[in-house]
Amino acid sequence: MITVRKSADRGHVDHGWLDARHTFSFGRYSDPAHMGFRALRVINEDVVAARTGFSEHPHRDMEIVTYPLSGALRHGDSLGHQEDIRHGTVQAMTAGSGIRHSETNPHDEPVHLLQIWILPKAKGLEPSHASRSFPIVEQPGRLHQIASPDGADGSLTINQDVRVHAGVFAKGANETVALGEGRHAWIQVVRGTLGVNGVMLAKGDGAAISDESSLDLRFDEDSEILLFDLN
Repeated sequence: MITVRKSADRGHVDHGWLDARHTFSFGRYSDPAHMGFRALRVINEDVVAARTGFSEHPHRDMEIVTYPLSGALRHGDSLGHQEDIRHGTVQAMTAGSGIRHSETNPHDEPVHLLQIWILPKAKGLEPSHASRSFPIVEQPGRLHQIASPDGADGSLTINQDVRVHAGVFAKGANETVALGEGRHAWIQVVRGTLGVNGVMLAKGDGAAISDESSLDLRFDEDSEILLFDLN
């Protein structure tokens, strides 16, 4: 079963400095029919204007994955980390018992990113932060595991039974993904178009997938996707 969440149906807020589209309920956007999928709670597509950003604010009990698409996002947190992250570098943060962080754009061009929230396996975990670069663009035509509960394949560690993959594919490429028994998946299209077991998805679309043993991905354009393997 594949249930499509069309890009145009997402929540949308425009604060001037921030243009955000919410796949699931978030902030001012509330829709009881779209509160998340399995442990996946938030997928926000944000465009942050130049010389603006999110000032320091708190989080608790959430696994937060940041996936930049263009521009450079500056992260700072109460653990003492500060860095700029760009496309190809992925950041994972365990908010746990409490962390404060800021996400700003001190540069002259907008920053485009996906921010993903995943419910943790337990509350009150020790806060942590890590980032890593992955050859998503340099090695196209395959899915790269970027986050997992066990750090497999050099991925970032998150505290939930969720595996996050990202990949860039050329027009005409095919990929088959096996899903374990009882597993579910979410696909988020960053750019391009593709068919998933014959169901068409376009840029910004997402799809909740259950009761499918495998996924046949066929790319009709040069594309980039995120794939979440969920329990």
